Amino acid sequence: MKLDIRALGDLLIGDVQADRVVPPTGFTAWLTLFSAGAMAFLAVFALALSLATGRLAERWGDELARTATVRISAPEAQMAAQTTAALRVLETTTGVARARALDDAEQAALLEPWFGPDLPLDQLPIPRLIEVIETGDGFDAEGLRLRLQAEVPGAVLDDHTRWRAPLVQAADRLRLLGWLSLLLIGGATAAMITLAANAALAANAQVIQVLRLVGARDSYIARAFVRRFTLRALGGAAIGTALACLAILALPSTDAVAGGFLTGLGFQGWHRLWPPVVPLLAAVVAFAATRTAAHKTLEEMP
Repeated sequence: MKLDIRALGDLLIGDVQADRVVPPTGFTAWLTLFSAGAMAFLAVFALALSLATGRLAERWGDELARTATVRISAPEAQMAAQTTAALRVLETTTGVARARALDDAEQAALLEPWFGPDLPLDQLPIPRLIEVIETGDGFDAEGLRLRLQAEVPGAVLDDHTRWRAPLVQAADRLRLLGWLSLLLIGGATAAMITLAANAALAANAQVIQVLRLVGARDSYIARAFVRRFTLRALGGAAIGTALACLAILALPSTDAVAGGFLTGLGFQGWHRLWPPVVPLLAAVVAFAATRTAAHKTLEEMP
């Protein structure tokens, strides 16, 4: 613990003499900055996509959970009577806030995306649809089905259960994929920074040998590399995060895309706290990766 606190203090305060051990420019510096920035950019977009898709699935699931549909299939002569009987049953059902039968224009609008605007509803045996809005407590779907079966033979209740379940499952899987993507991004960042640190250590092998001859310990040399690479990763990740946020802000808003079909990529509410965390996580990954690589490489050096 003392070593960790000391390493953290050296990281924050710095050591001018130790910083001279690590070249401030070169291939490894650009590799660290670019890899940290690119991975932070991808991490922010992975978060945005995961959260946006989760919001969309939750919104659809909530809307479907509060509504149900009664479909009446009956001969034209009996359609009006069965629709009235179904509405009477729904009005006396506990948990149903309101129910109304859709008119021909509304049903035509529902079918238009699939069959076009010129569908002749008066010549086709289209079932009559009744929209059911639930209360907060909901209703007993099985009990309502039994009542409709007894009093309205042509009525079929659809409480949208088969629609809600895939949406909830999709939201859970997308969240899992989002976290898995972040883990892969973190692993790739650690691998790239480890390669850069090893390359920098190998390129400065002669300098390290001279420092050892004058009494410098490996821990002193390792702290210099850890500080430089951690700060480089922090700076690169901050730039990548800023570019990703600007790119997300430049995307079309929710109302501008397909009438609200897309939820809009972006961070809402407390989710806005996630982007500033990305550079900090990148710095932690760089700190751990560089510290491990530096101590291992120094131990293997003659």
